[in-house]
Amino acid sequence: MSSKQKVYQGVLQEIRQYIDQQHLMPGDKLPSERELADTLQAGRSSVREALRAMELLGLIETKRGEGTFLSTYRPYQTVELLSSFILKEARTREDLYLAKKILEKEAAKLAFSRMNVQDLDKLEQLLHDPVMGPNDRHVAFFKYLFTKSENLLLARVWQLMEEFSHTINKLYYSKVFYIELVELYSTKNYELIEPLFESLAVQDDDNQFE
Repeated sequence: MSSKQKVYQGVLQEIRQYIDQQHLMPGDKLPSERELADTLQAGRSSVREALRAMELLGLIETKRGEGTFLSTYRPYQTVELLSSFILKEARTREDLYLAKKILEKEAAKLAFSRMNVQDLDKLEQLLHDPVMGPNDRHVAFFKYLFTKSENLLLARVWQLMEEFSHTINKLYYSKVFYIELVELYSTKNYELIEPLFESLAVQDDDNQFE
């Protein structure tokens, strides 16, 4: 890492600490570039670079003639930005699909022992909701399973991957898959979850939700 990069990252960290110390909230105004440079004892060019990075990530917004303000952080915006750089390779997209499927399989397994009649009813309602499209149904279905898995970290990693997937194509499975998974829960056939996932075919925006 170059000395310039180290200075830039240091200023970025100091601005974050300043925001915390001043208890600034979304909508609050930040000091000017010159005032921040004086307060942090940093070069104006480094402060300018740090602010540009924060604006690019959607952390702050500049209003002409008014100044710079903290904005509400939207994770999806950051995901979309990063994905434009790292998801260009076809192999990377394939790896994402596979990793996401593995997480969904593990969530389905973890949720198995925690499923009750009410949970099965809820999953059935999601599958037959006439308002939901195929991708919304997929997200709602697995979000429910991740909640039942009671593994917050696993759920957050999956959510991040789901958001990445949206920047390529919306990803879901054949409707038969969801029906069969609910049936496995109902009949207590844990050992068939793995084969079910291995046999499914990925559907995307170019295919119909069967």
